[in-house]
Amino acid sequence: MFYAYVFLAVRYHLLQTSFGVEFKTFNFKSMKVSFIACLLVLNLTAISQARPAANKWIQLFNGKDLKDWKVKIKDHPLNENFGNTFRVENGKLKVSYDKYAGFKEQFGHLFYKKPFSAYLLVIEYRFTGKQVEGGPGWAVRNSGAMLHSPAPETMKLEQDFPISLEMQLLGGNGIDERHTANLCTPGTNVVMNKKLFTPHCVDSKSNSYHGEQWVRAGALVLRDSLIHHIVEGDTVLTYRKPQYDGRDKWVQAGGFKDGALIRQGYISLQSESHPIEFRKVAVFNLEPYMKDPKKLRSVLQKLKAETTPR
Repeated sequence: MFYAYVFLAVRYHLLQTSFGVEFKTFNFKSMKVSFIACLLVLNLTAISQARPAANKWIQLFNGKDLKDWKVKIKDHPLNENFGNTFRVENGKLKVSYDKYAGFKEQFGHLFYKKPFSAYLLVIEYRFTGKQVEGGPGWAVRNSGAMLHSPAPETMKLEQDFPISLEMQLLGGNGIDERHTANLCTPGTNVVMNKKLFTPHCVDSKSNSYHGEQWVRAGALVLRDSLIHHIVEGDTVLTYRKPQYDGRDKWVQAGGFKDGALIRQGYISLQSESHPIEFRKVAVFNLEPYMKDPKKLRSVLQKLKAETTPR
């Protein structure tokens, strides 16, 4: 069951400064948060049992084709889907390597056609099969959803990862604890616990998911202020103020200013050498409501009684 209790301030300037509350142990299931204005609750389980509202959710994956997506694979030009890496079969978006003769560091990303700024992302995924020959050891049962990326057209031919905030998706190995919806930061830094966080990756506090089971994950992204990673109803990681890391060579090549906040960007799905399937990739766009507290309150309340995207 996927419970996501989304707490938002009713004025966006509070997001840019202070909520008056710490999110160190923020949990969608149990935590009570007092904001200056109101507490807004989004219950995605209730959402999944009710009638859908028209024109609310954006179905990034339509279950039929990839016409709304752009492919960028390292060492290949934009939209060359080498080896038919990204494909649709039986209503699933699959990342496959059956036509590869070794991985050869050909990391890939599938970008949705338009950028987003404030939104709720929902994905359902599962790892399958075995890693392709030549894939790095750290990439076993490893993929990700990249958030707030520059346009895919800006990536260099030899660039391996887009500048982004990666919600890293990991599958369990059947033995060890292995968290999912972690954060990795190619070309970026974030603020965690009121301090600039510069290491490349940090683990979430999620459970481990072994085998080929489906996992539901998501991200609540509020422009350049606050981001939550969500797994099966729990907020497993929270950070603020995503910004460019001027030490990164791709940031330098793109002319992005060190420390500049990242307000919006593209969403992409990874190919990192292990097969993975997605059966749901959808966004609820919150941007139209960010400047109107009353409308924002209303839309989040309505989400309680609306369906998840099909």
